[in-house]
Amino acid sequence: MKVHVEIDCTPEEARSFMGLPDVGKANAIYVDMMAKAMKGVSNPDQLQDYAKQLAPMGQMGMKLFQSFVEGSMRANSPGTSTTDKT
Repeated sequence: MKVHVEIDCTPEEARSFMGLPDVGKANAIYVDMMAKAMKGVSNPDQLQDYAKQLAPMGQMGMKLFQSFVEGSMRANSPGTSTTDKT
């Protein structure tokens, strides 16, 4: 037996319902800090150098960050869709 429940709510309502903390202020500070740091980045090499400075988990964290950046670049490149699995 399968039961499908769909709840229509905002992210804030979902966090409150699940008892999770409101991280909106911390997220805003983080996004602002990252935006300021990325203003001078004009190519992937600069981005990789910046990521090395931030990577607290060493090589594993760097590989995770690199895969995130590559995925973002693929998803945002013209002519590709989000359903491509290459």
